[in-house]
Amino acid sequence: MQHLEEQIAHLTRSVEEMSDVIARQQQEIDVLTRRVAMLMQREATREQDGTGGVVFGDERPPHY
Repeated sequence: MQHLEEQIAHLTRSVEEMSDVIARQQQEIDVLTRRVAMLMQREATREQDGTGGVVFGDERPPHY
């Protein structure tokens, strides 16, 4: 019985540690997602100001 209690305690600790890691990763993903969106908006604005056109995410550059 003691062996099972030790295993449960170990598994519980492992789950809590993984939960903390996942929470930190989600925060980092959220920050990176906001930064990418900001950079895409900035680049779209720069392209629009420079050429007067609209930039689409799936548009190929003219050299292709």
